[in-house]
Amino acid sequence: MTDRALPASLPAWLARLEAAHPTGIDLGLERVAEVARRMGLLEAPLAPRVITVAGTNGKGSTVAMLEALARAHGLSTAAYTSPHLLRYNERLRLDGRPADDATLIAGFEAVEAARLAGEPISLTYFEVGTLGALWAIGRQRPALAILEVGLGGRLDAVNVVDPDVAVITTVAQDHAAFLGTDLEGIGREKAGILRPRRPAVLGSTTLPSSVRAVAEQQGARVVALGEAFRREGEGDAWRWSGQGGDGRPLDLEGLPDPGLPLDNAATALQALALAEVSLEQGACRRALSTVELPGRLQWRGQWCLDVGHNPHAAAYVAGRLAARPCSGRTIGLIGMLGDKDADGVIAALAPVVDAWVPVSLEGERARSAEDLAERLALQEAVVWHRGDSPAEAADWLSARLAPEDRILVCGSFFTVAAVLEWLLAAEQATGQTAQEATRIEGAR
Repeated sequence: MTDRALPASLPAWLARLEAAHPTGIDLGLERVAEVARRMGLLEAPLAPRVITVAGTNGKGSTVAMLEALARAHGLSTAAYTSPHLLRYNERLRLDGRPADDATLIAGFEAVEAARLAGEPISLTYFEVGTLGALWAIGRQRPALAILEVGLGGRLDAVNVVDPDVAVITTVAQDHAAFLGTDLEGIGREKAGILRPRRPAVLGSTTLPSSVRAVAEQQGARVVALGEAFRREGEGDAWRWSGQGGDGRPLDLEGLPDPGLPLDNAATALQALALAEVSLEQGACRRALSTVELPGRLQWRGQWCLDVGHNPHAAAYVAGRLAARPCSGRTIGLIGMLGDKDADGVIAALAPVVDAWVPVSLEGERARSAEDLAERLALQEAVVWHRGDSPAEAADWLSARLAPEDRILVCGSFFTVAAVLEWLLAAEQATGQTAQEATRIEGAR
């Protein structure tokens, strides 16, 4: 990135950042930590309480529930997540609202000034975005900052911040080009967010042994699902038991189904309790009954949108769809990137999908509809149509649906975002409001 005149608009800033660094992902903390130091981000905590969330699947839902629960208890919040669906502003939420353009631009300008304050340092799009968000959070000074790790953990830009509570949701294979395929190795990378004498909330009962080994090496306080905290029951009226920061037992009963994984809900409750939030039954019920997370089992009429793009996430989606059968057909509109396990995702969803519409995505990492169709054929799946794009496929499908049919849009953030934009445009054209069309599964 050069020191030419700075952009005046958010789209111009994003275009500049995309072209600035030779690689889109450049794992390592040396460069980003030095710029963070120059920005003063390491001099004091970002907020009185900081929770960092890492994992392969379940990060976004855990962050959303942490945010909803904290706000229901009257706390001011800042939440940093990635990627976004429709607007970059979604990546930083301040008190539940996406940050405005001016806030994001001010953060980018602060990063630019710092990276040039001495020997110039090159940063990736994600690193500039992360540092800009951290700067904005520091200026906001919320009661709770919730930070989602983008990729891995140990070398992710978010890891320049020391959390009060660290959360690891799940460990599965994804981003193999950067993290490899060895689950023990992936677990060690995820566990890089843990800190000595700080709580480490382990939100899965099937984590690789390397996660606990790193926690023990670090001297972190392990608080694991199925041991220190539990959840009992399914659907509505489930129960959570856990412990406070002082180790005293806590119990909550009659909790509503948030329409998101209950293990992640239990993990969010435990992380908040360890962050010294006094959990109140009524506030927890309100938060879990109203939490929304776009792109995760999000319903708009007949359309169910889910960004899951690995077999573990796909298996969860399949389970939720199987639990609520429909009288018509279930059609899978799927578009995936070339570095994802398409065969595993298809196999996980196959039991609940009657027919498929594979679509082509754009970009150098994209996978073609023809490639997906060939993989579907090898699994003896029915392919109705090969879409040139997600929007073209959605348009093709919409003219062929029966009222009792449902469509699962899946495989990538890019696929879900494109179809969501198509749905919004269709609703606008017909005069149907988003409120009328939108239903988040499990919302009350």
